[in-house]
Amino acid sequence: MQIYWTSDWHLNHFNIIKYTGRPFHTLDEMNSIIIKNFNERVKEDDLVFFLGDFIFRSGSKRGEGEKDKPDYFLKQLKCQHIIFIGGNHDKNNSLKTPIQNIGIRYGGKRINLVHNPEFCNINYDINICGHVHDKWRIKRYHKGEQFTDCINVAVEQWNYKPITWMEIWQEYSRWLKQGCQNETKN
Repeated sequence: MQIYWTSDWHLNHFNIIKYTGRPFHTLDEMNSIIIKNFNERVKEDDLVFFLGDFIFRSGSKRGEGEKDKPDYFLKQLKCQHIIFIGGNHDKNNSLKTPIQNIGIRYGGKRINLVHNPEFCNINYDINICGHVHDKWRIKRYHKGEQFTDCINVAVEQWNYKPITWMEIWQEYSRWLKQGCQNETKN
């Protein structure tokens, strides 16, 4: 069994293509490529932590979101073991996960899984998040003398595919060696 992380698919959200510069021309192309990439990597018995914003369904009539429910897309995924953490758009799409964050121990690290990095937890070694799409891949957050590092698993950061711990760790190690370039101090 392999463990994967991903977030911010925004299936059925046409305007996310222009908001984040996604390389897709149509909504169907985006939806199908993200699902295809997922199914090519993730096997049925793997575990996926999905850190928010699975699909987009808007109550407005602005063309941002379609009528499909999460089940329509979930049935297309091979993996049967997906733990969803609520994102800011998930309340509108009937995904209805009550989980806002999860603390795990993995790879010798205490890790907080949360959608929005604003809610990262300084008491964990690492926070894995989404929400910020293409803005940054890794960022250090300081609170006083303490700090924690956040790793963004939004699909824009990882070639529209879920990622493994090894991929996260390799990128994180490279970032540490380069001097932790993104820092936010409070």
